[in-house]
Amino acid sequence: MTAYPDPSFLCALYRAQCNTAEAVEYRASIKGALPVTTLVLFEFRQSARFQAWLHGKDAAKGYGEKEAGSMLADLQSDIEGGLLEIMPVDWSGVISKAESLSGRYTVKNGHRGFDVLHVATALELGAKEFLTFDARQNDLAKSAGLKVRP
Repeated sequence: MTAYPDPSFLCALYRAQCNTAEAVEYRASIKGALPVTTLVLFEFRQSARFQAWLHGKDAAKGYGEKEAGSMLADLQSDIEGGLLEIMPVDWSGVISKAESLSGRYTVKNGHRGFDVLHVATALELGAKEFLTFDARQNDLAKSAGLKVRP
C-alpha cells in the first residue's frame, strides 16, 4: 500500500470545499484504486450522518440530509466501481501500534483516538504516505515517519 487516506481526505473528494481541488488532483495522479479501510469508511459515513443531524437541529450548522445522502451514494458507487478498494486489516496489530503512538505523542500533543487509530492503521498496512487535511493528524503522521500529502 502506498497511501492511506483519512476521513478529511475523503470529505474533500466527496464534498466541495477549499481543499477539494488538491484531493481530486492527487486522486487523479495515482494508478488504480485508492485503498481504504472499514475504519475510515465508518468514520466518513458517521461524519456525514452527524452533519445532517446537526443541520436538522440548526440550519446554520452542518449540511443537509440530501447532501449527506449524495456523498454516501457517491462513496458507495466508487466502492462498487473499483475506484476505492477496502483493504483487510489486522486490527490487533493496529491497536498495538495505536497504543505505542498514544503513549509517545498524545500527552504532549493532544491526539484524538480516531486520529491515532488512522495513523496506526496506515503504519500497519505499510503505507508510505498519509493523505490528510487535518493539522493534528498531519503532525502525528509525520512524527510516526509517514510522508503527509497531498
